[in-house]
Amino acid sequence: MTQLTQALWSDQSGQDLVEYVLIIVVIALGVFAALTALRNGLGSAFNNAASKLNAQAT
Repeated sequence: MTQLTQALWSDQSGQDLVEYVLIIVVIALGVFAALTALRNGLGSAFNNAASKLNAQAT
């Protein structure tokens, strides 16, 4: 049993894949957070521009 445990503990064959997946997840979360923050800012900027254009049109 200890040989099996040692063999599994020292096996690193899937380590690279897990690290790449974790990096992709962190990047995806960062992109999602940035897009969420930009969405609110861009929405308010377009609303301000539209209200100013409507005010000058009337």
